Amino acid sequence: MRKPKELPEGALESLAMGLKQAKTKAEFQSVQCLWLRASLRLSADHVATAIGWHPNSVRKLQARYFKEGEAALKRGGKGGRYFQNLTREEDRQLLQEFLAQSERGGILEVSRVKAAYEQAVGHKVPKSTVYRMLARHGWRKVVPRPRHPKSDAATQAEFKKTGENS
Repeated sequence: MRKPKELPEGALESLAMGLKQAKTKAEFQSVQCLWLRASLRLSADHVATAIGWHPNSVRKLQARYFKEGEAALKRGGKGGRYFQNLTREEDRQLLQEFLAQSERGGILEVSRVKAAYEQAVGHKVPKSTVYRMLARHGWRKVVPRPRHPKSDAATQAEFKKTGENS
């Protein structure tokens, strides 16, 4: 078995600080993966057992650290809007024309927003795409409290005065 590659000078101290400053579990485990190698000189298999990762994941992170340095720990998370039609800023610009109408108390018709969205994108989209965009930008459906169409305010007021047990 070959001798493991040594970490750069001062890496142990910066990794120890990284352990204290980690905000998420994934961030902590990434720093811990390198710290265990630097401080205790554990193999990738032992580090993987200690932090609950697969040994290949440990090896990949350590190799990336040797190649990129501290930048290997600052990578973004998984996921994202890979299949987005418009960016968030384009979404916001599209909704600007409907914002003035909604501020005046007008009713927002999703069919009009959908038509504008489809024109901006250049192809048809399902209604759910438009509803998700509205939710993403904090728009919500506000409806008045329901009232029965046959209710009579005068009869209700008279009932309140007399009551059923009077």
